[in-house]
This record gives sequence, C-alpha cells and structure tokens, in this order.
Amino acid sequence: MYNAPERIKNKNLLISETKAYQNYRNENKYKINWNFTKENANEKLSKYYI
Repeated sequence: MYNAPERIKNKNLLISETKAYQNYRNENKYKINWNFTKENANEKLSKYYI
C-alpha cells in the first residue's frame, strides 16, 4: 500500500506525492465504489439547490 509522508512540506513534494499515489492506484486498477445511487444523492442534496 502507498504511504505518503504525514506532512507535505512544499508544493513540489505535493505534486510528486500526488503523482506517485495516482500511479499506484492506476497500476493496481483501483476503482471507486460508490455507496449511493443518483436518486439518493439528489434527495440528500436537494436542499442545497435552488
């Protein structure tokens, strides 16, 4: 598993760590497991829409 340092000290390190994490997830073919449906999201978020 990818382990980033606890504190990112500068922008270049942040960019480097972000790319490393992205590459790790892509190489291991990780996917997003959405735990809600579009209908559930619309119901919960409808109070924020006009």
